[in-house]
Amino acid sequence: MPRPLARVLTLLELLQSGGTRTVSELAARLDVDERTVRRYARQLLDLDIPVESVRGRYGGYRLSPGYRIPPLMLNDDEALAVLLSLTTERARETAGDTARDTARDTARETAAAKIRRVLPDRLRRKLDAVLASLAYTTPPGGIADAPDPAILLPIADAVHHHRPVSIRHTAADGHRTERTLHPYGVVAHAGRWYVTAADLLSGEDRTFRLDRITDARTLPGAFTPPPDPAPTTRVLNALATAPHPHRVTLHIQATPTHIHTHLPPSLATVTPLPPDDWCRVTLHVTHLTWLPAILAALNRPFTIERPTELRTLVEEFANRLLDSARREPRH
Repeated sequence: MPRPLARVLTLLELLQSGGTRTVSELAARLDVDERTVRRYARQLLDLDIPVESVRGRYGGYRLSPGYRIPPLMLNDDEALAVLLSLTTERARETAGDTARDTARDTARETAAAKIRRVLPDRLRRKLDAVLASLAYTTPPGGIADAPDPAILLPIADAVHHHRPVSIRHTAADGHRTERTLHPYGVVAHAGRWYVTAADLLSGEDRTFRLDRITDARTLPGAFTPPPDPAPTTRVLNALATAPHPHRVTLHIQATPTHIHTHLPPSLATVTPLPPDDWCRVTLHVTHLTWLPAILAALNRPFTIERPTELRTLVEEFANRLLDSARREPRH
């Protein structure tokens, strides 16, 4: 569920609790400005929900006396999509270590509880299987919205029950294939969803974006998943080793934690080199021009193993810094 829609429903929930709510109060509860609150109120009016505007010093919005919202009727996919959105938003905030909003957390929990109470056991079990199959990385940016339930549900079911799944996949270049996967997990990272799996077509472990899968269905049979590493680690490693025009190998005198502050696991593979405090760092990148600034920001000794052109770029970057440092200030 997109965030604006979730906030409109939260506004309706607040108004249903009774009384008149001031615009400033609603803005604070919804974490939006007052102009946005008025827009949300108009959207409720467009849905034939009788929202009244109350003028005066203590004015704001309220529902017409005696109005009760009709029962919410959702099909299976709609109910799962709403619950998934509520759950993944909270998990996403936890994974990203973002500031927590107690009121919003409470609203999500009460909304999810209301829907779960009316779900049949079959659907509730399906939802539990989905939630048990999801994992989250700490996102460097972006928000992963809930994926298409028609794709997520069979893949999550296959992950949960260790069953093969058949997919139709469209690659970045438009090439379409049908594949059978042994899926290990579903991972949200940096605004996208991925499934990590053994790909029976290539015979390799692969990672696929869910938004590039147009059809998914579970198959008979079962498989034994590997004990490790975790699905998040598999996805990050797959992203870090994806083929690009340039393969970069560096030796950096720093801890993996320090290196990952500027070169995240989805971008760089870091291998400690004991007993020294050096690490071998491998990247696959499309362009090299951004790397000199990153190496400078790390502020640690390093050597360049490959490619040779990166040495030239680092020297040019260093010379530009030196020229700027020596330049007299303008008056």
